[in-house]
Amino acid sequence: MEREELAAWLRLAWAPGLGRTTARRLLAAFGLPQAVFAQDTTAIEQATSAAVPPLLRERPAGLDALTNATLDWLAQAPAGQSRRVLTLADPLYPASLLQTEDPPLVLYAAGQPVDAWPRAIAIVGSRNPTAQGRIDAREFARSFARSGLTVVSGLALGIDGAAHEGALDGAADGQLATIAIVGTGLDRVYPQQHHDLAHRIASRGLLLSEYPVGTPPLSDNFPQRNRIISGLASGTLVVEAAVRSGSLITARLAAEQGKDVYAIPGSIHSPQSRGCHALLKQGAKLVETAEDVLEDMEAPVRAPTRPTPREDVPLLQAMGHAPLSLDALVARTGTSAADLQAQLLELELQGRVARLAGGLFQRLERA
Repeated sequence: MEREELAAWLRLAWAPGLGRTTARRLLAAFGLPQAVFAQDTTAIEQATSAAVPPLLRERPAGLDALTNATLDWLAQAPAGQSRRVLTLADPLYPASLLQTEDPPLVLYAAGQPVDAWPRAIAIVGSRNPTAQGRIDAREFARSFARSGLTVVSGLALGIDGAAHEGALDGAADGQLATIAIVGTGLDRVYPQQHHDLAHRIASRGLLLSEYPVGTPPLSDNFPQRNRIISGLASGTLVVEAAVRSGSLITARLAAEQGKDVYAIPGSIHSPQSRGCHALLKQGAKLVETAEDVLEDMEAPVRAPTRPTPREDVPLLQAMGHAPLSLDALVARTGTSAADLQAQLLELELQGRVARLAGGLFQRLERA
């Protein structure tokens, strides 16, 4: 993309007060941004309203610096990776996003080159999941990737990170394993704890953002990116979520876009399960295994790699699957608290029990 064309797209996308809807109306009326800015006041008013011409008249402050920074970012792609600015006019712009109500005017992409967008499934959930929720997200994502689906998520802590990790583990060589939709410019990583994960995604997947380079992690940006997560995917799986959460926003957007919404049920005592239960009451599809989703999406189901069966442990049988306290275990098993603590510690080290907040314990299972 030539400098002037890039500058025109950036100017249209970030004209103060203009908004994406009005910008798309202008593009529909006049074509490329350079043609938009060449129109006279009368033509602009006829296509939109009298309030729009003044918004287009002045170049936004910092446009030249942003254009230079974007060109520099594009030129500094690491070896083996690609960086692109995808506009609504680009033939490689994701077709699934074009079919949504509010597609971004500009997308920044970093990672593996994409000639055709793969079929994808979104996985979203709590930033503070239970240990079981984290395992479920990773195992479902691994199974989806092994069956050829690309996993889309938001690079947040918790379920998002586990989903990206699972997809990277399960994807074949050369497969676009996962796509991370972020709420910052692609010249930075947020949260910082996912710095290494972001670099792994860039090497085997893709990072996408509608925000220009230099954009910091602003709170208003993250709910906005949810429409891209749901828009890129054929369906959205919610692993764990509170009743009020960004994950439920993503699920609602997916439903409004005509996409399937899936939810994993959980304990009625877990706050992280209440959002999923609310979705199920609203008509989301209940899933217990990755195969449930794959069969529903008519994706090829590859036989999962089953873990070697482990010997039955009476304490695990007594625990069941809901979180419970040490006192409850004492009452349930008749074993002393000291003996139970020793057994629980051993099982925790084996990754078969998780210690939760509030002195609770939970049995863990592979999805």
